[in-house]
Amino acid sequence: MADTQTIAQSAPKTPAWDPAAPENAWYKWRAFWAVGLSLVTMVMSFSIIFLALPAIAEDFGITFKEASLLVIAQSLTISSLMVPLGKVADMIGRKKFHLIGMALFGGGAIACAFATSLTFLIITRVIMSIGSSMGQSVSTAITTSVFPASERGKALGSQTTAVAIGGAAGTVVSGVTLQFLPWQALFIFMAIPTAVAFFWGLYILKDERIGSFSGEKRPPYDWLGAALSAVATAIIILTITNPFALAWGSPIIIAGAFTGIATLIVFVWWQLKTPNPMVDLRLFKNKVFKYSIITRYLAFMRSSATLFVLPIYLVAFRGWPEILASGVMLMMAIGMGIGAQVFGRLSDRYGVRPFMMGGFFFLVLTGIALATLDDTSNVIYIAVVVLINGLAMGAWSAPNASATMGSVPQSAYGLVSAIINLTRNLGNVSGQAIITAIIAGVMIARGFNIPLGELEDTPEAGFAFMDGWKYAYLAATGVVALAFITSFLTKPGKNESQAT
Repeated sequence: MADTQTIAQSAPKTPAWDPAAPENAWYKWRAFWAVGLSLVTMVMSFSIIFLALPAIAEDFGITFKEASLLVIAQSLTISSLMVPLGKVADMIGRKKFHLIGMALFGGGAIACAFATSLTFLIITRVIMSIGSSMGQSVSTAITTSVFPASERGKALGSQTTAVAIGGAAGTVVSGVTLQFLPWQALFIFMAIPTAVAFFWGLYILKDERIGSFSGEKRPPYDWLGAALSAVATAIIILTITNPFALAWGSPIIIAGAFTGIATLIVFVWWQLKTPNPMVDLRLFKNKVFKYSIITRYLAFMRSSATLFVLPIYLVAFRGWPEILASGVMLMMAIGMGIGAQVFGRLSDRYGVRPFMMGGFFFLVLTGIALATLDDTSNVIYIAVVVLINGLAMGAWSAPNASATMGSVPQSAYGLVSAIINLTRNLGNVSGQAIITAIIAGVMIARGFNIPLGELEDTPEAGFAFMDGWKYAYLAATGVVALAFITSFLTKPGKNESQAT
């Protein structure tokens, strides 16, 4: 890959530490757990805050809509800062960057527990989110650096498992804690594993082993590029998610879409013009990198359908208790964790494409199965479909990340790690917006614009919801079919690294 080789040649060389050497075999897992534990906690914080919103709203005497500003602030902070901070990690050293992120996340969590107003809680939650963005942006870079290239799938499969554990644990921890303790206890709880991860990382992580910058002179930071990237990302996410429920044809939404796209165009122009860009766009000339990122975006658009809409079907439409719905959703986390471990390791031996394509094939099947659910579908049948869906997600996710990281030089790992995580976030919010628009559009066309909590008591509205559900899942299945095609295109060209 000529262009990527040019990037590697112009980048500072890292010390010659060989993760594949037998005497270094012990280090990879110790370093991984420093990152893995922090990743579990950061992912857990997402689901914890969702379930804590009603209690927070009641405690502060505010509406649920006002309390949801916590989620909006969190999402915007993490997504808009991910890529700019990933570049910083490549420049100043990944250990220092990771530890600062953990300190901000843990300190912010403790401050959240002592918040006396919504404003103070939002500020402290933003501090947590900055730390989370720092941790997420560098996690894949550190994990990839400490494992040999022949075990990259195993490494990133383990990271995907950590994400699955964090997502599942958040639901369980928050549900149990809120039964006996106030919501503040959730933030104290999050600070404990964060402190453990901080001190373990302080002890075990070594800059020369995790691919940190080792040049004598740091390249200048692209401040304008960072600002343009953050602003474009924030505006695009706000426009897509439409958190204030504005009409899609309103001047604010139209202006937001225009401004976001215009800012993105200016960002690309600046990256091509400046001698030290934040994102070297030559990376996208690499076929493996380009199609891996496109595939990841499409795949997470599809995954958001299950994560976002299925709980509504289970609780609001079927009227099942939350604990039963949580058990069904837990099947997806279990499947994803197992799938990432198994297929990530197999991809090290047999290449990434067969498992990405196989995962998308089964996501097409589970998408069709979910589209055909009705008001009589058996809980065991649904749980099995969701489990297979999780296995399929794990089957494509770890190999996809392995292909992406394997297509770039180590000097760009922090930036590319951030791009991988930002792609996931953008895919999720895009998918949620499209799925919501389809279901809401069908219901409104049938004359029903009611709260979701009334679906069970209004049969006609429930059937309108299920019609929208069917169209939404068929659309999501079409998206994952496109991902199947783009995953096939990740085969490296003649002059590109053999990630597959």
